[in-house]
Amino acid sequence: SSDLMGKAWKFGDDIDTDVIIAARYLNSSDPEHLAKYVMEDSVTPDFANRVQKGDIIIAGENFGCGSSREHAPIAIKAAGVGAVLAKDFARIFYRNSFNMALPIYEVAEVEQIDEGDDVSIDTENGIVTNHTKNETYNFRPIPEFMQELIDAGGLIAYAQKEMGLN
Repeated sequence: SSDLMGKAWKFGDDIDTDVIIAARYLNSSDPEHLAKYVMEDSVTPDFANRVQKGDIIIAGENFGCGSSREHAPIAIKAAGVGAVLAKDFARIFYRNSFNMALPIYEVAEVEQIDEGDDVSIDTENGIVTNHTKNETYNFRPIPEFMQELIDAGGLIAYAQKEMGLN
């Protein structure tokens, strides 16, 4: 189904790729290695140990700014995060996220979501429901091609499917 559901983890504006995954851990691009250290330099340094599968990162403006490294969306996805909701995303992070099959959505009202709120995302209709506060917020559903990338498991898997390799 197109519904994602999880607990909200709140981060602020301008969360750069160094905060998402610190440079000192880039000696490996193994997703499980990266997942252990995701958000270690953020306001929630023990995030990697506490996040549950399907939980949702909530952030403000310009999420994923800084370097263009693909490690950042890989680390978030490998940690079990179901999606990232932010006011907006840095362009390269935005593209990398779809290539790595990390669902990300631009939601204007992210500040109304608090840490720990239970949130679900109807990806098809572009609706976020905050079950804790009984509120809904709209977002522009992502283009069909981007959704296909995510459903396929990322760009490489998508290309293999298109070429009949899997």
